[in-house]
Order: sequence, then C-alpha cells, then structure tokens
Amino acid sequence: MTEDTRQAVRESLRQTRRDLNQEQQAVASQGLFELIHELDIFSNAKRIAFYQPIDGEVDPSLLLKHALREGKSCFLPRISDENPEFVSFAPYDENTKLKNSDWGIAEPPAPETIPSPTDLDLVFVPLVAFDRYCSRLGMGKGFYDRTFNFKIFNPQSRPLLIGLAHECQYAEPFSVKSWDVRLDAVITATKIHRPDTE
Repeated sequence: MTEDTRQAVRESLRQTRRDLNQEQQAVASQGLFELIHELDIFSNAKRIAFYQPIDGEVDPSLLLKHALREGKSCFLPRISDENPEFVSFAPYDENTKLKNSDWGIAEPPAPETIPSPTDLDLVFVPLVAFDRYCSRLGMGKGFYDRTFNFKIFNPQSRPLLIGLAHECQYAEPFSVKSWDVRLDAVITATKIHRPDTE
C-alpha cells in the first residue's frame, strides 16, 4: 500500500466516523463501557491513560468517570512545548480544568506529567483505522508511534495499548511502516479484536 493509498484510507474512515450521529456515538460509548469496565485489563490497572475525543472518535468518558470512581490514577495526553514530537501524560481528575491545545484538543494545563510511559498500566489509544493484525492508522502525526516505539522491540513491555474505535473503522490489512506500533488489541462497542497472528 502506497502512502497515497494510506492517506485515502485515512480520509475515508475519518469521514465515516464523522458521519455518525449523536445517538450512534452515545450507543458506541455505552457499548465500550459495558464491554470494558469488568475486563481484567481494566479492573487490575491502577494507572490508565485516556483521551479527549475529536473528529468523531469514540468517546471513552464513561470509562474515565468509572475509573475515577474506582480510585484509579487517570491521565490525559498532552503535547508539551519542551518535547513536541511526543505525547506526554498529565494527571486528570474531576477538578482538572482542561485547556484547548494548538491542535484543538482539550488537555490538562498542569506541566507535570508522568515520568515515563512505562509507568502506565493501560493506555486507551484513539485511531482512524485498524485491521485484523491490530495495526493502527492514526491521524498521521506520529505522536503515539514515537512515544511507544519501545514496544516495537519489546511488545510485552508496559503499558498495554488498547485501541478504541467504531466497528466501521475496521479496514482490510494495510501496509505498516517500520515505526508503526501495533496495538495489543482494539475494542469497539461490539467486539474485542485481538491481533491475528496467521
């Protein structure tokens, strides 16, 4: 798959998820919650990173609220001026006042971030497209791939990377770049997709 083809898939599926109406988005968010909140990977995790949805991304806020009620340490991604090539993760709770970044994404304003992504147990990752191998096609900026590139060489290392998506974001297998980080699983409102190893 050429870069032009990857971009065409990206644009097509971004539009597909943007076309979902408010009711479809709410059903997807509720389905995610029902499927995930009792899984061991969630209940056993103490430090979890979420994200603020944009551009039609499936909304993990029900899971985030539940995690806070359970006393888990929760984090949201932010792009810092000091290290703008990578995602860092700042603490979040119900009293955190979010501020829009230059990318239009709501971020915790506090400068303090978790020292290393390996300190997290679980990271919920947004995506544009995924395939049966749990390869991820993101927005094209590479923030998550650069941040978690150590998992290319040590896939069993923490944290667990779980993509969250609408089922309509499933795609035929696409080519990956050497720097692309494969997800440990992708979860939609109706299914847990684990990597096909065949």
